[in-house]
Amino acid sequence: MKSLIELDEGSLAVISSIKGDRRYLSRITSIGLNAGCMIKMLQNVHARPVLVFGRDTMIALSREESRNIFVEDAAK
Repeated sequence: MKSLIELDEGSLAVISSIKGDRRYLSRITSIGLNAGCMIKMLQNVHARPVLVFGRDTMIALSREESRNIFVEDAAK
C-alpha cells in the first residue's frame, strides 16, 4: 500500500483507505473518491496539484490531500 502521491503517471490503482479528520473525509468522499474506487494517475509533477481520473471525472488534489489517500496497484 502506498500514498497516492507515489503513483507514476499512467498508473491504475484502487483506493484502499483514506486517513484524515471528518472535514477532509467528507470533502474527499463528496467528490467521489472512497475505498474501492479505481483511479488513473494523469499528472503527478512535483510542486503541482495531482490530477487523477476516477468515477468518470477528472479530479485535482493538492499534494497534501494526496498524501492521506492510500492505494494499491491495479492491473493495466
